[in-house]
Amino acid sequence: MGVISLRLKDRDLKRLDELSKLECKDRSTAARELLEYGWEFLMFRNYKEGKLSLEGLAKKLGISMSEAIDRLSELGIEAPIEFEDYLKGFKVFNL
Repeated sequence: MGVISLRLKDRDLKRLDELSKLECKDRSTAARELLEYGWEFLMFRNYKEGKLSLEGLAKKLGISMSEAIDRLSELGIEAPIEFEDYLKGFKVFNL
C-alpha cells in the first residue's frame, strides 16, 4: 500500500472529521472510502454520458458486467440492454 501526503482546506478537513465521527471510523479509513465513492461516481457519470461502455465501466469498477447492470439499476440509470436481450442471455446461462 502506498502512502500519500496532501494538504486539505480547513473545510475539507472538518468534513472528513465529521464523516469519521459519523461513521465511527478513523480519518484515514474515511478518506479512503471517500476516494472510492468518488471514483465510482465519476465512472458512473462517464458511463451515463457515453464516455464508457458497460464493459469499460465494469472493468474500471472491478466488477462483472451483471454486477455493473445491477449497480446502474440501483442508481436509477437504465440498463443498456433490452428485455429480450436479457431473456436470451438468461437462456444461454441456463443451458
